[in-house]
Amino acid sequence: MLKETPDHFDADLLLKIYDLRREEVMRESRNAINRDYWPRNTEEALAVLRPDHPLNRAWRQTSTYWEMVYSMARNGVVHADFLAENNGEGLLLYARVEPYLEALRQATSPRSFRNAEWVAKETEMGRTITETFRARVQKLLAGK
Repeated sequence: MLKETPDHFDADLLLKIYDLRREEVMRESRNAINRDYWPRNTEEALAVLRPDHPLNRAWRQTSTYWEMVYSMARNGVVHADFLAENNGEGLLLYARVEPYLEALRQATSPRSFRNAEWVAKETEMGRTITETFRARVQKLLAGK
């Protein structure tokens, strides 16, 4: 059952999620993905899956972190819009992989990004944030 309103348990969980984002390895991984992972085609999107790819470790750290976080919303552990409002960064990664999602799922798992996709499509705040990020991704890629 999804939560109808956030409460102090949601706030406490979001603060813990924030603390995990600040952990040194996680911060380095997030920075690497946010700086260097801007695929323009399926080949570039999937290249990061190769174990010898320079972003592979950061990819695994970051993508699984956001999937864990967003699974809490999809499964009703935390209020979904409250979570999305305060943790939109994972939706930026989702907006970058969304055009290649089927290929990514075929190459890895049919469950890849299912939690981020749920937040992006099934929550009001997730839809709003994802639309903003889609536009940002398109603009940045057009300028590269």
